[in-house]
Amino acid sequence: MQRSALIELDAVLAVARRASFRAAAQELGISTSAISNAVAGLEARLETRLFHRTTRSVALTEAGQRYVARIAPAIAEIHRASEELHGDPLSPAGTLRINTSVGAAQMIFQPLILEYLRRYPQMKVEIVSEARLVDIVALGFDAGIRLAEAVPQDMIAVPLSPDLRLVVVGSPDYLAAHGVPQSPADLATHEGILTRLSHGGLYRWELERHGTAITVDVPARIILDDATLIRQAACAGMGLAFLSEWHITDALARGELVRVLDDWCPSFPGLRLYYSGHRHVPAGLRALIDLVRKQAPLTGAI
Repeated sequence: MQRSALIELDAVLAVARRASFRAAAQELGISTSAISNAVAGLEARLETRLFHRTTRSVALTEAGQRYVARIAPAIAEIHRASEELHGDPLSPAGTLRINTSVGAAQMIFQPLILEYLRRYPQMKVEIVSEARLVDIVALGFDAGIRLAEAVPQDMIAVPLSPDLRLVVVGSPDYLAAHGVPQSPADLATHEGILTRLSHGGLYRWELERHGTAITVDVPARIILDDATLIRQAACAGMGLAFLSEWHITDALARGELVRVLDDWCPSFPGLRLYYSGHRHVPAGLRALIDLVRKQAPLTGAI
């Protein structure tokens, strides 16, 4: 199917994804005026405003949100069907859109995504990293990558990593000055480098030993929303941090950070690649699934 037959719908979806007419135009390879006219034409025919527009921002109206949620899966399927008419299952072509968290993207980028692009040179990959869990079908993503506990129950999940751990760490200088906590209760006298979650709340440290699970509120010295910054602050001696063991492997090996309360930090199920089982799996996604099954768990990278 030619793009001209779907340009208005593609324009609406691109503007919704990018929250910008200019960025949407760049994505679709057309002019900003063309995409603006396409959206305006569709709004006129629907007799409904789909976007709130100001000089600084673009956002979907309530009606626009409902409309995009309904059309996105159908348009994605139409594009996939068109691609597959001319595609070779052994050499897929097209764009693969993945939604994931920032941390997961960092973990799988080198061993999985770059290898995928090397194997399938006609494929393009778009990764959208965000903390919030989204409806990948409604937003037009082919797949998601999240921790096993966060995968929706109606999705097909493929194991991607071994079990993971969050560990409590501090720098040698910090521990020398403040002492080494011997129990979770001791954390009340320490300074914490805490994580601000996407919904605005603070992450409370979840510890467990011998089947006993507790949640600890550590006094905050610094509050951040990025694991790399948290690691840097911990290495600088600003307090104790609760971080993915994968994220601090090098710092632990170099002695910049030291584990504490290690027996209170059990492992948990790791990352999963997931996708909808209620629609056709395109060749590009099938190729990624096959690669994951050959490589997983990605022990060399995680």
